[in-house]
This record gives sequence, structure tokens and C-alpha cells, in this order.
Amino acid sequence: MSLFSIRKLAGAGLLALSALAVFPAHAADKVRIGYWTSGVSLGYGSVLEATDFLARHGIEAQYVHFPEVNGPIRALAAGSIDLAFGAPLAGVFSAAAEGVPVRIFAATQPADVQFVVPADSPIQHLQELKGKKIGMSPAGSSVAAIASAVLSGNHGIAANDFSLIGGNESRLVQFVAQKQVDGAALRSVTIAQLGDALQVRRLGSFAQEWQKLTRSDAVPYIGVGTASAAFADQQPEVVARVIAGLRDTLAWGKSHPDEIVAILRKSANLPEADARAYVSLWDSMNRASFEPEEIDTLRRQHQVFAESGLVKGALDDSLFSTQPYALSKNIR
Repeated sequence: MSLFSIRKLAGAGLLALSALAVFPAHAADKVRIGYWTSGVSLGYGSVLEATDFLARHGIEAQYVHFPEVNGPIRALAAGSIDLAFGAPLAGVFSAAAEGVPVRIFAATQPADVQFVVPADSPIQHLQELKGKKIGMSPAGSSVAAIASAVLSGNHGIAANDFSLIGGNESRLVQFVAQKQVDGAALRSVTIAQLGDALQVRRLGSFAQEWQKLTRSDAVPYIGVGTASAAFADQQPEVVARVIAGLRDTLAWGKSHPDEIVAILRKSANLPEADARAYVSLWDSMNRASFEPEEIDTLRRQHQVFAESGLVKGALDDSLFSTQPYALSKNIR
């Protein structure tokens, strides 16, 4: 059962876009943008590539696809890309602690993830997952970090009290269908796309469990916009225009659901029902913001991850590059 059959985006000019105000004309800046071609990243990346909002802001984007969740972080460390959207937050924290020169410039993917079990499972509560096999994004991903933190903090299930079975979304669905795992952490969009093909029971959401753990109303993030430190520090205005393009893409997507469906059917080979399920959750899965409250949430996530032993080292505030986002607010 494959929800995401990844194909290289084919052809330009998939649709005609309504005119928007464009950043003042100048020679386009080439920016190498990386993303993980699975889950939420695949859908948003497909829409970003199929539209021209970055170009309208003077960005000549070169997209680099990664089949593995931490691929963009390794590419940033190696200097083979300039920035990534949806980079796994836990991996970014760990890379920064190890001395990799990176900067976070936006919060891009809220943790819209659910803990589920097969509908006929005897497991009724999260604490019953102790000693079980749980499918989720691979170790080192933000999903794995948040899942481990809330299972430990809220339910007394330490990291060594369950077996993490890693995989991308389509693989995790196969694990659940074939009873190779007892439960899984699946994105809400994946569950919506399952329809009647696989019945699951929800045990709790990441948002609910995080709010219980932190005693706050904050929603955690699994993905962030991340750039090499040199690129963010030396070219904040270019990063600002990337943020403006990301923001315009999100706004356009909210009001053009049929066009997004067409893009996803072509670029990701999604059936129409699956594409529409993705569109129905567009706002809950995607962001391009970096307000103080979001930075506070990221700081809190680092604290929780560190207390759980999931990330090492102290948080250096220089990791948060706020100038590009501030500049982007003046771009229309």
C-alpha cells in the first residue's frame, strides 16, 4: 500500500497563477533548496516547485531532493545546499550542538501527528505501548524525538521501553496493515488518506500530549526552515525573499485547492481522494512564520529533548536567525 509514489516533478507551467505584487526587479539569486521527499514535505515541495512564487521574489531555486529525513542536514553541513524547509528540528538541534554552522529562520511544519493502533488492537491507551513495537519516522527525526519525549514524560515509557521501527509514511502504513508493529505515529494527512483501506484507532495527538507535558497551549514543531550559517548571516535579504515566497505559496494554496490537487496528482502520483485529503489539512500542516512565541516553543522543545537525553548540548541563541523573517515582513 503506497500513499506516496515519488516521481520527479515533470514539466513547467502546470497552471496560470493570478498576479501578485513582485519584489523589485534585479538579477535573480540562485538558491539551492533541499527537502525530504516524503510525508508533508513531499506535498508542499511539489506545490512550491510547480508554482513561481520564489521566482517572483527574485529567487532562482535549484531543488535538491532527499530520500532520507536527515539528508538536508548533512547536505547543509557539506555545503551542497543553501537552505532547507521542513528540516527535522531534533536533527537541527543535534547538528548545531555538534558544531555544524546552521541557522533556523522559520518554523515550517507543526507536529500534526497522531498515535494510532489497528482498529482491532486490544491496546486502548498510550501507556499500553510499553514494551511494544511502534512505527514512526526514523530515529533522529523530530517525530521520533517528540514521541519519545511525550511517551516518557506523560506515560513513563522510556526510550528503551519500546522498539522504534522507523520508516517513511507509506512504509509505516504497511507495517500497521501487516501487523509488523503494535502501533504507530502517523501524520494526520496519512490517516485521512487511508479512508476505508485501513481502519485505525487514535490514542492521542502530538499536540494534546505536548500540551499535557509542557502545561501550555503551544503546538510543537517537527520541521523548520534551516540555512547554512554563512548564507543566513551574509545574505539575510535573500533568505527574506525565500520566506516571502514560502508565505505566498501557502496563502495561494489556501485559496486554490483544486490547483493543488492537480499538482499532487501529477507530481506525487496521488489519487484524487488522497490529494484532497492533503489539501483539507493544508493550514494545519504548513507554516512560514517565526514570531517570538514560535521561537519560545522551539526553545521549550530543546529543553524537553535535552532533559529526555534526546539531544545533547546547550542551546545557543545564535541558532535562531530572526533578521530574515523581520525583513520579509516588508516584502509584498
